Amino acid sequence: MKKILFVTDAWAPQVNGVVRVQNAYLPLLGARGYDIKTIEPNQFMTMPMPWYPEIRFALFPRRRIAKMIDAFHPDAIHIMTEGPLGWAARSVCRKRGIPFTTWYHSHFQLYIDMRLRGLLSPVLALLRRFHAKAERTIVSTESLKRELESAGYTHVVVVPLGVDVDLFKRTATPPLPPLPKPVFAYFSRLAPEKNPEEFLTLDVPGTKLVIGDGPDRTRLEKKYGKKNKFVGYKHGQELVDWLSLADVLIFPSRTETFGLVVVEALACGLPVAAHDVMGPRDIVEEGKDGYLSDDLKEAALACLELSPADCRAKAEQYSWEHSTDAFIKNLVPIR
Repeated sequence: MKKILFVTDAWAPQVNGVVRVQNAYLPLLGARGYDIKTIEPNQFMTMPMPWYPEIRFALFPRRRIAKMIDAFHPDAIHIMTEGPLGWAARSVCRKRGIPFTTWYHSHFQLYIDMRLRGLLSPVLALLRRFHAKAERTIVSTESLKRELESAGYTHVVVVPLGVDVDLFKRTATPPLPPLPKPVFAYFSRLAPEKNPEEFLTLDVPGTKLVIGDGPDRTRLEKKYGKKNKFVGYKHGQELVDWLSLADVLIFPSRTETFGLVVVEALACGLPVAAHDVMGPRDIVEEGKDGYLSDDLKEAALACLELSPADCRAKAEQYSWEHSTDAFIKNLVPIR
């Protein structure tokens, strides 16, 4: 099995966990000799998603996807997202009897429910229908596997995610202006599902650093900019340098399935203050590399006493190489 077709509605310039997973996998798979083709929104006519203009939905992609599958002759098809491209590829595979795998990355139903009340049950049913015909549905944690299985999902398998520990390594003297200590960082999208306002309203000493952007940034920066330092999206070494100014990551989201930013912060030696919810609960060891609590101020202040070396050691347990091995193992060959 050497030719793998990825189908994804999440692609650059989007900044999210799905894109980061793809950016990690694709070069690793290529280096192992796999021939990879990706079907993504930039190959189609698109329209912006309401509330998230950076996310663009492909329009009427089914016929073209069928042609792309015919031209590539893949040995395995993996559908990363439940958007228009994902549904179109699923439809083609179902019609032709082609096996495929899917990935349940996000609690998309919770994101919708925050914007459009009353749609939670229909969206849940739609997601369950989407994944029901997959040979395997991949998730990133055991707790998410248990949750989906209790909701009626079948053929759920775990592929743990990773972190680039060579990149995410604390910079001893970042080439940035110093900030008043201690520095508490928020590192995520600025959107309701990430719950940034809980961070922005915390009364903690020192500096609150906001790394990220999103549909709510303008409103939030106008409202909270005097007491929080907003620096926007950062990438690569520049991101690591900003994280290296911080002492603690405060992660207020309650809707995660994993939380890649948690392990990226840990790799930079930052303990994590978060709620006791899926994602942080699967990663953080209480009193060792973070604290889980409904009181994020208390948890964040307690994190100041924790060892950066212990945080780094936790992150080193998460390898993209191991994650890639597990992903390949769970692909289903086209017979």
